[in-house]
Formats: sequence, structure tokens, C-alpha cells
Amino acid sequence: MKPRHKRAAMIVGGLAALGLAAYLVLNAFESNLVFFFSPTQVAAGEAPKNRTFRIGGLVKEGSVKRDNLTVGFIVTDTAKELAVSYTGILPDLFKEGKGVVAQGKFDAGGKFVASEVLAKHDENYMPPEAKAALDQAQVQKTIKSLK
Repeated sequence: MKPRHKRAAMIVGGLAALGLAAYLVLNAFESNLVFFFSPTQVAAGEAPKNRTFRIGGLVKEGSVKRDNLTVGFIVTDTAKELAVSYTGILPDLFKEGKGVVAQGKFDAGGKFVASEVLAKHDENYMPPEAKAALDQAQVQKTIKSLK
């Protein structure tokens, strides 16, 4: 085999390996991709039926029902509601009236079964240390203005 043919074979082999690697990476990425839907979008049929997705909204007041480790609650976006069932320990920030994101899929009966629940804090959250520093700065500013 001539050196020119060897080089060409190496280039073709390298491009084939690169193409195979790109295919495998994109295939793995697609299978792990999880989309987010609101209860209104789920009610409109936009959510996948046999695939994992995320639902987000507020936990409806008075909807949390506990049975040992299984918890049922309703997620709402104030327009539509979706019943969610979760078995496991809920995060500390999980409360009625607060934001929540649940990841899961519909079971055979059409009920959303969550495999993971994430509680969201509001956009006004601030670490206690930062809040204490701001409060102290506000007190100092007030004292200076009184002088």
C-alpha cells in the first residue's frame, strides 16, 4: 500500500470514529433530556405520555395527603391542576402554597408519579449571613440619619 493510500485510509477511519462518537453522545443526550411543562400544558396534551418530564407550579393549599412515605399533592399554575403522587422523603422547603418541581411520568392509570421532588424557594431568598449584614447596614444608616 502506498503512503498516500495509508493516509487516506487513516483519515477515513478517523472520520468514521468521530462520526460514531458524535452519534453515541447525541443519543445519550437525547435519552437523558427532560423537558419542563406547566399543568396547563399537561392538560392540553403537550406532555409526553411514556417519557419522563418535569411538572412545575405551586403546591395547592390543603392538597397534601400523607400515607407513610407516600405523599399525594396537587400542583397548580392557578389555571389548571395536576395530581402528583410521590414515595420518598420530601425536601425541607416543600410546603403548601410554595413552588415545586416534580420529575416523573404518567402511570398506566394516567396519574403523574414523581420520582423526584424539588422544592423551590422564592426569588427573594437571601442567605441568613447576607440578610444580617444588610440589616446591620440599614441600622447604621438609620443612626447616621438621626444625628
